[in-house]
Amino acid sequence: MRHAFGFVLGVLLTPALAYGAAWGFVQGGQSFDGTGQEITDRTRIYGAFALLAAVGLVMGVIIVARWASPLVSLVPALALLGFSVAFLLDPGRVLDLPSKVPPSGDMDEGLRTLLGSGVYAMMGFALLMPTWAPRRWGSGRRDDEAADVDFYSAAGR
Repeated sequence: MRHAFGFVLGVLLTPALAYGAAWGFVQGGQSFDGTGQEITDRTRIYGAFALLAAVGLVMGVIIVARWASPLVSLVPALALLGFSVAFLLDPGRVLDLPSKVPPSGDMDEGLRTLLGSGVYAMMGFALLMPTWAPRRWGSGRRDDEAADVDFYSAAGR
């Protein structure tokens, strides 16, 4: 049951992470003038930074959470890495995908830029790391019960 919930959560988190990073990137880029070295829209840049921080926080929780099924991080990792590999093999075909998936507009630019710059590959590799930890595949109850048994048997001696 834990892994089924982890799979569903991973499927839901995949577009949330991809679109959140893309939207935050685009909004942040549109809110400052690099040549004039000034912020042109403070509200927009604060919102963009808050969203990017939220994406980073969610990724961090997924990576370090001992309670989480490894599928929570494996599903988005494989999706992000799969799109990155597909981009390297056939960039034209993959860069055309964002225009076919809603919402369109500025979001398409963010998805293409983050994919082409390797940011999604980096996010995918970071999310792939926790799946190699053997403790994430088993249930946490066995470890806690074994620790309790060891503690009580050592205390009873």
